[in-house]
Amino acid sequence: MKIEDLLTRSICQGLKELYGQEPKTDQIQFQKTKREFEGHITLVVFPLLKLSKKKPEDTGQEIGAYLEKNCTAVKSFNVIKGFLNLSIASTSWVELLLNIDSDDNYGFKEVTKDSPLVMIEYSSPNTNKPLHLGHVRNNLLGHALAKINEAVGNKVVKTNIVNDRGIHICKSMLAWKKYGKGETPESSGKKGDHLVGDYYVSFDQHYKSEIEELKNKGLSQEEAEEQSTLMKEARDMLIKWEQGDKEIRSLWNMMNDWVYKGFDETYKKLGVNFDKIYYESETYLVGRDEVIKGLKKDLFYKKEDGSVWVDLNNEGLDQKILLRADGTSVYMTQDIGTAKLRFEDFPIDKMIYVVGNEQNYHFQVLSVILDKLGFEWGKDLVHFSYGMVELPEGKMKSREGTVVDADDLVEEMIQTAKDSSIELGRLDNYTEQEIDEVARIVGLGALKYFILKVDARKNMTFNPKESIDFNGNTGPFIQYTHARICSIFRNAEKMNLNYESVKQCIENVELNAKEMNLIQQLADFEIIVEQAANEYNPSLIANYTYDLVKEYNQFYHEYSILHEEDENTRNLRLILSANVAKTIRHGMDLLGIEVPERM
Repeated sequence: MKIEDLLTRSICQGLKELYGQEPKTDQIQFQKTKREFEGHITLVVFPLLKLSKKKPEDTGQEIGAYLEKNCTAVKSFNVIKGFLNLSIASTSWVELLLNIDSDDNYGFKEVTKDSPLVMIEYSSPNTNKPLHLGHVRNNLLGHALAKINEAVGNKVVKTNIVNDRGIHICKSMLAWKKYGKGETPESSGKKGDHLVGDYYVSFDQHYKSEIEELKNKGLSQEEAEEQSTLMKEARDMLIKWEQGDKEIRSLWNMMNDWVYKGFDETYKKLGVNFDKIYYESETYLVGRDEVIKGLKKDLFYKKEDGSVWVDLNNEGLDQKILLRADGTSVYMTQDIGTAKLRFEDFPIDKMIYVVGNEQNYHFQVLSVILDKLGFEWGKDLVHFSYGMVELPEGKMKSREGTVVDADDLVEEMIQTAKDSSIELGRLDNYTEQEIDEVARIVGLGALKYFILKVDARKNMTFNPKESIDFNGNTGPFIQYTHARICSIFRNAEKMNLNYESVKQCIENVELNAKEMNLIQQLADFEIIVEQAANEYNPSLIANYTYDLVKEYNQFYHEYSILHEEDENTRNLRLILSANVAKTIRHGMDLLGIEVPERM
């Protein structure tokens, strides 16, 4: 039984005896006692004044005195205005620790057949370029959200929508066709997504050159763009693609296959995956059909040039194009089709889109349009909007080839972790294979943690050097603490200390403040997981784990564990250490981060 549950039962009984009243559930409110006051758990007295009909201080004193006399969990109390601060007895903390220890999945709920199904869309790459740092944040956030939702007992379907059609795709295809000379991933030695991305940059370079030539002939920027033969060829290619031109489709299939193989390698490195992948090339026609149906029902309207629009002024928005004049689709059309297909494929209770905050307006519009089309789930979709990620040097631009490539970033992080670990002497006596594995775990852990510890709604600057630090609020610091605890247990084995027998010998232990605080932090884990799921906020898990690790390290430096003379105290500290390690593993796993046993 949780300490709060025990206190609630005693408080209810006390209110009956003291005031002849039974409280409602929401009248008993607990919070963690503020650090400047003595105590562990605070009862907010104000909601109970209707029952006591007395001053807050008097009510707190009477309830506190009752609990101190009648509840074994309460050792002492003090009242500060309308707050009753309760100090919990050591026996109750030990019992709570043993309950946490007995549950290998403490903090997690089981998924049942009746669990709601949550679909989470993330990644959403374009097939004209490789994944970059912005995609890394998207993938890590989406994957963490999926794991957190599973942890609170939801069924989860992880999905991806690949943007494999459109003018941007045709730009890469046209550049390869004009300048590629038959180059392939095999002939060039490049990953397929990198190769295709190079031609996207190449198109932009040739396009800019053409624009400058036209401007030198006296044309304005706008006139030059209108007369660009290169852009016209790209638009013509898109129309041919939509008409099913065999040659264009063959080129498109070949280059997309290159990209997909490259994406899969990157996803594997990042440790993310998907249950279902949708492709815009397969969903935009479904969306177009829905738009045409909406047009017939007068939900949308057609302009003189033939383009189809929706007027959302009554909803506080504006007018939005759904089909271009030439009949080609826009992103909104594709998203309508994808949503329809998804809800046909799965009995979704909640749909979460992990997409950057520059698309906030897009998802406001999508929600309204889906609702207008009669899809009940439209108005309930969730846009998990996150901020941009930049480097200390500033923003990145795909067209100019100045983005930070995801593969390069991962390799850089692993190499930096390797160099730092060797320099600090942490990998002495390791084999080369062991060094590489620890470097992989630490490098990726540093990358993932640095990105996920920041509230997703905020823009952030990713600094590779700061992220790899073995001190402070970083992944390596947390990973090292886990390895340190594992080392304690390897030494315990050498002392013939069996963990199961250790748990039998912890009688009459008087806990110090650090031990009590650590147990209370461990107990908070399930609350944090629930909060992270409700608020769509993986950073709560990251920063909770860091706070736990920081508290444990202070405890580790102040108190002996294996060399503690009192056997019961030593055993209690071993159990406490084991559950800190377990919670670190669980917390980091929710973020998609591995923790080594040695480093």
